[in-house]
Amino acid sequence: MRAILPLLARLSLLWSLLLGSCIEPYLPEDIGSTRSFLVVDGFINLSGPTTIRLSRTYDVKAGGQPPAELRAALYIESENGQRYPLAEGADGVYTAAPLPLVAGNQYRLHITTEAGLLYASEFVQAKATPPIDSVTWRPSANGLTVYVNAHDDTRATQYYRWEFQETWEIKPLLVPTVAYINRSVRPIVTPYPELCWASQLSTPIQLSKTTALTQDVVADYPLISMSTTSQRLLRKYSILVKQYAQTPQEYQYWEQLQKNTENIGTLFDPLPSQLTGNVKCLNDGQELALGYVGAHGISEQRLFIGRDQLPRAWRPLTGYEDCIPPDTVELSAIHNIFGGNKVVPVRAVYTTGGALRGYTSATKDCVDCRLRGTSVRPSFWQ
Repeated sequence: MRAILPLLARLSLLWSLLLGSCIEPYLPEDIGSTRSFLVVDGFINLSGPTTIRLSRTYDVKAGGQPPAELRAALYIESENGQRYPLAEGADGVYTAAPLPLVAGNQYRLHITTEAGLLYASEFVQAKATPPIDSVTWRPSANGLTVYVNAHDDTRATQYYRWEFQETWEIKPLLVPTVAYINRSVRPIVTPYPELCWASQLSTPIQLSKTTALTQDVVADYPLISMSTTSQRLLRKYSILVKQYAQTPQEYQYWEQLQKNTENIGTLFDPLPSQLTGNVKCLNDGQELALGYVGAHGISEQRLFIGRDQLPRAWRPLTGYEDCIPPDTVELSAIHNIFGGNKVVPVRAVYTTGGALRGYTSATKDCVDCRLRGTSVRPSFWQ
């Protein structure tokens, strides 16, 4: 038995060395390709303005935002030949005011680029989107989950997709009134905001279908979950949910995109597959276009969650750590404390008689982490 164990150990080591020596980076030829293809992002809106964003694919090693496709000409075409042009805005965004489009009719998008390439999406049947029944939330031991509910009595929808935008209120725990400038502490000219608001768009693809049900009803579809310590729940939280009705073909496109982008990374996930969409180049068969242009309406509903609505057992704490109060105003001591950029002054402290006693202070990280966000109050906030 003692002879077998060293032998197994040596074999394991040899196997590890062989595996390590066989691993080489694989870079397909197309990775270094300089070709760039059109990306079409948007849909034909039956219930409001239509917005289409055009951009180009770019090298995976390049940073920044994808390059916008500028100076293109776009129009929506109906099955009977009517055309509705879109106006170009900034950064490759093209828009049209609400149009007299009819659910059940077929529409498509035409694109002519500055380089003379002609693109068109396939004709798709326009679908009316039913209203959202409700957006609700329920707490659990670990946090809370936001749910959406919807139905269609006519069973004409069956394929649903959702997006959402989160907005939450931030009240900085530290609001500095003084700053260390030129070896002295001075009042801040431009005051820090006492309230901020941050926003974030959803990134996961949210889909549901009711084809296997006897009724066209979506009940308690989970949109997002948050932990009990989430910073979004410290004061007031809001989520705006947008619902889209899909055709079977558009649903299949988004489902495949979801598998290609989210369900990857383990041995049991599906292999990525080629995905382009329903936009084709009409005058060059070698040119690809990425994206799917559907035609449907949109319904929205907003939910507010206040801190006072949360269970008392797990309301987030509002304390902070690593904040140090110096108690001297000697110039040499002030420079030693604040000159290293690790500690910053927050406010002046006075005695009951009005004399300056010193400055409260905090570590720089402690201040910075609580002064993020925007000072522009959202118009919808109650």
